[in-house]
Amino acid sequence: MTKGPSRPAPPAPPAPLARPSRLRAGARVAVVAPSGPVPADRLEAGLGVLRNWGLEPVVAPHVLDVHPELDYLAGTDADRAADLQAAWCDPSVDAVFCARGGYGAHRMVDRLDWPAIRAAGPKVFVGYSDITALHEAFAVRAGCATLHGPMVATETFLDDAPTREHLRATLFEPETVLTLGLDTAAALVPGQARGILYGGCLSLLASAAGTPHARTGARGGLLVIEDTGEEPYRLDGILTRLLRTGALEGVAGVVCGSWQECGPYEKVRAVLADRLGPLEIPVIEELGFGHGPTALTVPLGVPAVVNAPADGSRCTLTVEVPALLPA
Repeated sequence: MTKGPSRPAPPAPPAPLARPSRLRAGARVAVVAPSGPVPADRLEAGLGVLRNWGLEPVVAPHVLDVHPELDYLAGTDADRAADLQAAWCDPSVDAVFCARGGYGAHRMVDRLDWPAIRAAGPKVFVGYSDITALHEAFAVRAGCATLHGPMVATETFLDDAPTREHLRATLFEPETVLTLGLDTAAALVPGQARGILYGGCLSLLASAAGTPHARTGARGGLLVIEDTGEEPYRLDGILTRLLRTGALEGVAGVVCGSWQECGPYEKVRAVLADRLGPLEIPVIEELGFGHGPTALTVPLGVPAVVNAPADGSRCTLTVEVPALLPA
């Protein structure tokens, strides 16, 4: 019998990404603004928190800039990229913290010298929301694990003590925060799964779909998602785009965070169940990260286990290795 044409082998499951070293007292940490303008008073307050942790913050030159014409950007694309590039490639800098999100990271992501960033090696990188575009780039183009966590000039970081403490523990004592999940965490779809964590702001993931350096599938990945200001029908469209483009092909599980200002949660929940339920994978809702009043720090690029019991008991996301290596 004549054999038909052979099918290409499925892509290999993703490997864990290179983890940076944890921080110690005296570490120099750069603060950059890859997206929106940064309020000076909030920046100064956030720098005070970092100093109280024993860190030495270094503010990048253009952090307080505002684009001369597009006032929703923290300076020009070239300057924002230059600040991040310089901070990452400076061997005296141990970490790069984003000041805030907003909009603009994916305007400048292709201006970065990714071979040079990869050569500089892994470094602590913290941010969320619009910074998702950079988390994905560091993973796909530099092979570096990063931290989806609060930013130093944002209200949640400044006003919520549990948010600050969870980030501090992740930076200095990551083995103490391997299990994540607020009391709100519940099973949208019960089950258990293991994979490599990736994701962030849902609309940013969809914006990158189809671009030259975007993921082409999610085999072996655990997707973490959250968003703000997107109505239920918009969330439906975003998830549908990811499904239609194959970006969620092979995803092992999904962990959902906050959906601030996305409409009544029961309607958001109905969209999540309708779009993600047919995948027949475990889905946790309201784990406690993103734009909510308390934002846990979620390591990206490391192996983890999703546990969503069907009996209604506590749902958790357990990271299998500390987010950061011993110093």
